Amino acid sequence: MTTDPPGLAEETASRLRNDIIGGSLPPGQRLSETRLAADLGVSRNTLREVFRLLTREGLLRHEPNRGVFVAVPSMATIVDIYRVRRLIEVPALAHAWPRHEAVALMRVAVEKARAAREAQDWRSVGSANMEFHAAIVALTDSARLQVFFAQIIAELRLAFGLLDSPERLHEPYIDRNGQILDLLAGGDQARAAALMAGYLDESERVVLAAFARLG
Repeated sequence: MTTDPPGLAEETASRLRNDIIGGSLPPGQRLSETRLAADLGVSRNTLREVFRLLTREGLLRHEPNRGVFVAVPSMATIVDIYRVRRLIEVPALAHAWPRHEAVALMRVAVEKARAAREAQDWRSVGSANMEFHAAIVALTDSARLQVFFAQIIAELRLAFGLLDSPERLHEPYIDRNGQILDLLAGGDQARAAALMAGYLDESERVVLAAFARLG
């Protein structure tokens, strides 16, 4: 029996997670265990462990007698994700230290999004936007919050993958991110947090409205 090295399941899960949230494996797609194990260069036992890990994260779902599929988020999931984001991101900005090292990461993410906008590369804009929000969570100095946030953002990006206009989804928030960054760097954490609260409300409405049209 072939035994894969320790840690390979986590490494492979990371690779498959990136494929899912990057759009290479769209929501609803059935995953062939045999083909995917060969493509990833792992045993089927390891792949089954990967499936278990990503199912717990909400990125995959198992259907008895049918197989494993990339998850399709529900509207209830989206609402819950935005509820959690408000609980994390708004206080993170309100209590942030303006010279925290994560502020530099926020700036890099804003610059990457603006460069991607110039290139009309909306997938990269979306990735940079998620990096910006991850940097906000990094302001908390909580490793647990950062791991948890990465998981829920991966689920949210699944929902983004179902929508037909990534430009409309991401473009309005590029400069808004820059405004939040400038307020925080300037020491106005309260206004940065208030802007983020309104930003999340608007983003949720846009995503839910687009998602509803799919039905």
